Amino acid sequence: MAEYAELMKARIFLRALFPVMKVALNDDPNMKKRFDGINAVVQFAAKDEDGDIGAYLDFKNGDLAIVQGISDTPDIAFRFGSVAKMNAMLAGKPVLPRIKGFYKLSRLSKVVSLFLSLRVLEPDSRPKDPMKRRLKVKMSVYMMVAALSQYNKGGDPEMVKWTAKQPERIYQISVTGEEDIAAYLKVKAGNSKAGLGFYNKRKPFVHMKFNGIDGAMPILLEEVNMVEAVGNGLLALEGSPEYARDLGNFMMRIQNLVM
Repeated sequence: MAEYAELMKARIFLRALFPVMKVALNDDPNMKKRFDGINAVVQFAAKDEDGDIGAYLDFKNGDLAIVQGISDTPDIAFRFGSVAKMNAMLAGKPVLPRIKGFYKLSRLSKVVSLFLSLRVLEPDSRPKDPMKRRLKVKMSVYMMVAALSQYNKGGDPEMVKWTAKQPERIYQISVTGEEDIAAYLKVKAGNSKAGLGFYNKRKPFVHMKFNGIDGAMPILLEEVNMVEAVGNGLLALEGSPEYARDLGNFMMRIQNLVM
């Protein structure tokens, strides 16, 4: 069985990174056009002693669903000899998988282009195009919240301890002036759930507000830390400063783990 750290990485990649491909597909007109009418199942899978680990992209007339698990009949499959090798490739390292469906070059090239769109999330990615800057921020916010929930569900001891002692609380992240760039983490007695948009049933216990796309970029590029960002007006924090700090620390731990 793969080491715990590798299993946690795979969990975050497959359950938090893969879903943001839908943002790249739906918000980039060129990418949307590229997949118009495409029907295909694309599998990513790694061998493990306890059974293959993976997820697949299910395209139906250009729409995309991310399905956890192994498909019986993928059109294209990227297969890795170990979880560590899959994680390395997903982290941007030069690892070559075994590819089934290599002859389907048109579909394969489209899938590769969608996969490469995730590189905008890398800390040193500095897009100048306004659309790509917006994509970076939106994809980052969505992934942050999903990764936090998966880090808890995957059993990180410190985060499990942190969530276990809490009543129902909402941790909201949003971008001022961008109504569709918002996501939240719901925590209650050790359980966690990520959601998109604004949670309206309860006031957030902590609300992290990026000051527009331009305010979010220096933080995502790690040019300033959270304390500096608040002082410079790039980030507003509402609610408990102690728990906001904890949340930021978990975000950094996740980034260090997967990158």
